[in-house]
Amino acid sequence: MSDYKKIARLAKPYKKYIILNIFFNVLSAFFSTISLIAVIPVLKVIFEDTRRITKEPVYEGFGSIKSYLEDLLNYTLTMQIDQHGIFTVLMYIIGLIVVIFLLKNITTYLAVYFITYLRNGLIKDIRENMYAKIVRLPASYYSDTTKGDVIARLTTDVNEISNSLQNILEMVVKEPLTILFTLAAMMLLSIKLTLFVFVFIPVAGFLVSQVGKTLKKKSMLLQQEQGKVLSILEETVGGLKIIKSFTAEAIFGKKFNDTSNQLFRHSNTVANRQNLASPMSEFLGILIISVLLVYGGYLVFKDQSMEAGIFLGYILMAYNILTPAKDISKASYNLKRGTASAERIVQILEANVAIEDTPNAIEKNDFEKWLAIENITFSYDSKHNVLKNFSLQVPKGQTVALVGQSGSGKSTVANLLTRFYDVQEGSIKIDGLDIRDIKLNSLRGMIGLVTQDSILFNDSVRNNLLIGRPNATEDEIISALKVANAYEFIEGLPEGLDTNIGDSGNKLSGGQKQRLSIARAVLKNPPIMVLDEATSALDTESERLVQEALDNMMQNRTSVVIAHRLSTIQKADKIVVMQKGSIVEQGTHDELIALNGTYKKLVMMQSFE
Repeated sequence: MSDYKKIARLAKPYKKYIILNIFFNVLSAFFSTISLIAVIPVLKVIFEDTRRITKEPVYEGFGSIKSYLEDLLNYTLTMQIDQHGIFTVLMYIIGLIVVIFLLKNITTYLAVYFITYLRNGLIKDIRENMYAKIVRLPASYYSDTTKGDVIARLTTDVNEISNSLQNILEMVVKEPLTILFTLAAMMLLSIKLTLFVFVFIPVAGFLVSQVGKTLKKKSMLLQQEQGKVLSILEETVGGLKIIKSFTAEAIFGKKFNDTSNQLFRHSNTVANRQNLASPMSEFLGILIISVLLVYGGYLVFKDQSMEAGIFLGYILMAYNILTPAKDISKASYNLKRGTASAERIVQILEANVAIEDTPNAIEKNDFEKWLAIENITFSYDSKHNVLKNFSLQVPKGQTVALVGQSGSGKSTVANLLTRFYDVQEGSIKIDGLDIRDIKLNSLRGMIGLVTQDSILFNDSVRNNLLIGRPNATEDEIISALKVANAYEFIEGLPEGLDTNIGDSGNKLSGGQKQRLSIARAVLKNPPIMVLDEATSALDTESERLVQEALDNMMQNRTSVVIAHRLSTIQKADKIVVMQKGSIVEQGTHDELIALNGTYKKLVMMQSFE
């Protein structure tokens, strides 16, 4: 329940809906009880069970309230039947019952009406808070989980909470009050019979709770399997070309089916335990009713201490307890399922955001002198250092290229510059100021990033470009496209800038996607550019166009270029050769060729002179 309490804090804006729901639930429970009490006079009239009393009874204190109420009912019926006739009195009573049931159903509807606003509003806020947190979480968080699991938490788990919320309020307010009011009325009718009910209800509650003991654990496994299904589905759709080209449909089919079967088993276990709640509680309730019928029959026919009409009304009330008791047991099971989901949601909401603004972080929007990497050491798993005592200085306006074999730490430098990760030792500074002391928005606002994988979104060309600069004009957009050698092909699209480019830009070729990514970075117009193997996945013609776009973009900008194809960085002011996280050579292209060392070997391997 502690996880529910954490989520419940988000309900503060909806306090009035909670109050209104409770208010109308109280009225609904009250009218539910009154509607059953109102049936007793009907039973007494129909079965002619009215004891004639012609003198109005006198109230003599709480100790005699039961006999006073019985006498008052018999007196009222006697007077009304004598005055209006038995059929007319029956019509009046039935009319009163209709009004009471109408009020009961109106208040029940209003209770549900207001909880709908509470539930949907709270779910909306949970989703929005989760999405905001998912965006803020560092890249390292997603190294330890799957996208499918995160999606499952935002969809399946949130829906589970939505189903539980109404159950919680009904379990806490409406159903207990219905039972409480009904028991109070039953106490007035017969203390002896009600004592039987008080003995059996805790026993029944204990038996029902025992069945649902492991439901939270099973529900947690169920949610995890749902996350795995979504994860495999996301991988399959994303890698469909590879799956088809390697004829790996059977492999992925088996993988999906295995997870689906696990989900099937967990779903059955959870559902069967949940479905047991209602019949079990109803059977236990019928046992209680059976005992009441036997003992009540004795009081009516043998002991003659209870009138038949009142006994029948009492049995109706006792049976009326069964419905809320069943609902409470079902709600309790839903609550246990929801608890597992609440725990998974809270894990996201309370996940540590390792990359955050420090308390004294400042705004910095200009880059004046240099970018300095000073003796940094970094590892992803705290076991193997990817960078060791790495230092580099990039003066303003210069282009520095990082080259080396895969795994040498080139892309890690890009991740650290943009603070997707933080260094463990050393520091990265802009104009002498540690980037950890600069507000994240300011830091990332100064850096443009173009990656090997062109990350585009299922939207129009225009909206993809405006991500980095929402207020850009049409002329600025066109200018950025021309710099990126992208304007010509954009003009040829069916709706130009307003053409939807599909999921991940799949309506465009690889070279077109990359040029659009470059145009997005150009439009942002940052003083520092980080290019992470921006041409490595392109064919020769596309590479030529993209390289021209990069050359245009890097003019008068400070650039850190991570390159696989060495032909693309000949003009760099400095080339840094990396090996196992350290710098082994640095200099211009000509200087490094003259050294006849690692760089020249890399060049020769690519058949480049």
